[in-house]
Amino acid sequence: MSVTLTDQDKLTLRTAAYGAVTLLSAADATGSPHRVATDGSIALASATGLVGHVLAEKSKLKLTGKSVAEIADYVLPALSAATSLLKKQDPAEADNFRRTVIVAVEAATRAHTGEPGPTMAEMTRKIIEALDAA
Repeated sequence: MSVTLTDQDKLTLRTAAYGAVTLLSAADATGSPHRVATDGSIALASATGLVGHVLAEKSKLKLTGKSVAEIADYVLPALSAATSLLKKQDPAEADNFRRTVIVAVEAATRAHTGEPGPTMAEMTRKIIEALDAA
């Protein structure tokens, strides 16, 4: 099956994936948000298939906000939209995208010792819920 993604579709995928890592970094209460971002980004850079190619493309992403809530306002819907648009064109790539984001989330949450705190655990739940909403 051939997947056709517009530039906007690709931006949505990158915003969703890198935004998920950004949200976890912002939610890290242990004081190592740079490590969270680094580990999550390395996991995204290791993606394969169409998703890997899209995530490897360079683009300007708006992943900033005055609050975590503001960032979540565009990242969480982007996660649902990215999954939905991939499901319509190639369910296997939708699964690849979901697995890629979950691996990045797992890598990001393991950036510090011990279990993730309640803030990161809740952000992880919201990210997975957004992925599954499509």
